[in-house]
Amino acid sequence: MVLLYVFGAVVLINCVYYLLFSKFSFLKTSEKIASEKYPVSLIVCAKNEVENLQKHIPLWQKQNYPDFEIILINDASVDETLEVMESFAENDPRIQIVNVQNNEAFWANKKYALTLGIKRAKNKRLIFTDADCYPASDEWLATMASKFSDKKQLVLGYGAYEKQPGFLNKIIRFETLMTAIQYFSYAKAGNPYMGVGRNLGYTSTLYYENNGFMSHIKIPSGDDDLFVNEAANSENVAICMEPDAFTYSLPKKKKKKWLIQKKRHYSTAKLYKPKHRFLLGIYFLFNLLFWPLAAAILFTDFWIYGLAIFFLRLLFQYIIIGKAAKKLKEQDLISFIPFYELFLVFTQISIFISKSSEKNARWK
Repeated sequence: MVLLYVFGAVVLINCVYYLLFSKFSFLKTSEKIASEKYPVSLIVCAKNEVENLQKHIPLWQKQNYPDFEIILINDASVDETLEVMESFAENDPRIQIVNVQNNEAFWANKKYALTLGIKRAKNKRLIFTDADCYPASDEWLATMASKFSDKKQLVLGYGAYEKQPGFLNKIIRFETLMTAIQYFSYAKAGNPYMGVGRNLGYTSTLYYENNGFMSHIKIPSGDDDLFVNEAANSENVAICMEPDAFTYSLPKKKKKKWLIQKKRHYSTAKLYKPKHRFLLGIYFLFNLLFWPLAAAILFTDFWIYGLAIFFLRLLFQYIIIGKAAKKLKEQDLISFIPFYELFLVFTQISIFISKSSEKNARWK
C-alpha cells in the first residue's frame, strides 16, 4: 500500500507539471502583427560555416521586412567563411561584417564574438540565429520583430530540427520539443528561465543593462540560456510560436556527436537561478521515479489501482504534450511520447554522470 501511495504522489507531481505545460499547449496563436516596423539587426555568428552561409544568407536577405541589417560575425574561422561573407556584402549594403581574431583572453569564445557583433549593430532590436539555421518562411524576421514592444524586450522563438528518417532524429526532435514546451510554459507562467540562440531576440538596452555576458563570459556555452536566465522577468518576455517564425537546422546524425552537444548544453544548467534549478530538478527526478515505480507496482496486490494511475498520467501526457507537438509541427512524435520520454530520461542520466568528470568544451 505504501508503494501505491508513493506512486500516486509521483504521478500527482507529474500531472502538476503537465498543467503548467498546458499554459503553452492551449495558448492560442496570435494573428496580430505590430503596425510599427521597428528597425532590426539580424546577428549571426559563424565559425567555419562556408556551406551553411552560402545556403542561408540568401534566405536571410529575402526576409519580408522593410528595415533590417545583417551582422555577420566571422569568429576566427580557418576556412573561407570570411570570403563568403565578403562576397555577399559586396552586393548588399545591409550586410555588415565583424571579423573576430582570436586573443589570449577569449580564445574560441562565442560570447566574445557576439559581443563585438552586438556593439556593431546600429539598431536597438536584435534577432539572433545560428549559421546552420534557416527560417521557415520569408516572414520569420517580421513575425519575431512584431513581438517587441516598449515593455517586451526579449522574444523567445522555436528553433526546430529537420525531420529525417531514423530513431535518433526522433529523439533529438523530442528533446527539442520538450525543452521548448518547458521554456515557453515557464515564460507564460511569469517565470522565464531560458531560450535558444537558434531563434532569439532581445534589445541592446536589455543587453547593456545586464552587462552582456560578463557574469558567465568564461563559460563556453550559455550565450542564449544563461543570458535569458539572468535578464528575463515576468514583464519583459514575449513568446513567438507562429510556424512562419520557426527556424530549422540539421540535427546530428551520430549519437556520439549529439551526446557531446547535449553535454555542452547541460553544463550551463547548474548556473541557472536556484528556483529554476529546483523546479527543473524536481521535474526530472519525478519523471525518473515514475518508470521504476510503475514497473514495481505491477508486482503488488494493488496492481490494478497502479495501472489506473499509470494510464491517468499517460492521458495527461498525451493530451497536453500532444497538443503542444501539433502547435510546433511535431505531430509525428505523438504516438510514442512515453517511449521517447523513457529513452530520454535514461540518456540524460548518462550525460549527467559522464559530464561531471569532463572539462567544458569550446563552442566549436
